[in-house]
Amino acid sequence: MGVVNGTMWSDALGMKVGYTAVLPEGIKGPYEVLYLLHGHSDDQHAWLYNTGLTRYLGERNLAVFMPQVHLSFYTDMVSGGNYWTFISEEFPQKLHHMFRLSDKREENFVAGLSMGGYGAFKLGLRHPERFRGAASFSGAVDIVSLWEADTNRNQTFTLSFGSLEALRGSDDDLVALIEKLSPEDVLPSFYQSCGTEDFLIENNRLFKKLLEPFDLVYKERPGTHNWDFWDGELVELFKWMDGIKNDNA
Repeated sequence: MGVVNGTMWSDALGMKVGYTAVLPEGIKGPYEVLYLLHGHSDDQHAWLYNTGLTRYLGERNLAVFMPQVHLSFYTDMVSGGNYWTFISEEFPQKLHHMFRLSDKREENFVAGLSMGGYGAFKLGLRHPERFRGAASFSGAVDIVSLWEADTNRNQTFTLSFGSLEALRGSDDDLVALIEKLSPEDVLPSFYQSCGTEDFLIENNRLFKKLLEPFDLVYKERPGTHNWDFWDGELVELFKWMDGIKNDNA
């Protein structure tokens, strides 16, 4: 595998943005694609430095892209940059011009941890036509409930979402997005996991019930909100991707 540490100019953000890519070597492409999203306290290097990502990829024809989105919660922030526009539109468009990437739905995936788990599920729910699978590890999947339960999050969430009232029922509220769906809707497959000692476990258990009518793999195992857990989940992610990518659902 080859590792690229790059930057690109973002019109949506009005600045240069860093990203890390892991690309297959000796394969002409087009490559299958995984967008791997970082958490609230991390950056574009986190998955590469804290896990065995390059070892787990092996000989896969898979390009992995890890963008930097700062503390944005993958939103067009009320007080900040248009990170949702960047991550959902500009970033993939520019990558497809720079690299030989597959545009087939069945060969595109998104995954992330914590804040990135929220971002991955939001991409899967708002753009189901693009992704075969969306995965969340220890995801902050129900932001409304988290905000209601902990007003210490006011500063962080206010910058991204404005207010609890503005967030509730909006396209940034994953619960609201799911409640608008029917089981007949064509969606990605979903993979959701959380450690049983994670502070987000109850948030994930309740969210899981909403996704049960759809194609969902849900897993719990001992673990907290740390890289030991997320490193293990990468291995499970690639197994799950192998299982669904040839399924035309």
